[in-house]
Amino acid sequence: MAEETTKTPVQNEKTAFDPYQIIKFPLSTEKAIRQIEFDNKLTFVVHPRATKRDVKQAVEELFKVKVANVNIQNAIQGQKRAYVKLAGGSLASDVSADLGLI
Repeated sequence: MAEETTKTPVQNEKTAFDPYQIIKFPLSTEKAIRQIEFDNKLTFVVHPRATKRDVKQAVEELFKVKVANVNIQNAIQGQKRAYVKLAGGSLASDVSADLGLI
C-alpha cells in the first residue's frame, strides 16, 4: 500500500513573520531600567504564545541589534515578559533611548 502524507492546513500555508505581533510593548519599571543600565538587558511584554526564538528574531529585526540571550517569564498579571540580553557590540541604553524609555 502507498502511504499518503496528509498535512494540516497550518503546515501547508507559510505565514510571514511579523515582529510587531510578537513584541507588544517595552516595560519601563524600576527593575527594567536598572537592567538596562547595569546588565545590558531590555524587557518587553510579548505575545502569550511567543517562544524565545520568536522574541530573539523579532528584536534583531526591529532594532538591528545582536541578541545574546532571551529569558521568558509568565507574570502573575497574565503577561508574558521577555528579558533580552544584548551582545557586547549593542547597547541596551541606545535602544531604550530610541524607544523613549530613558
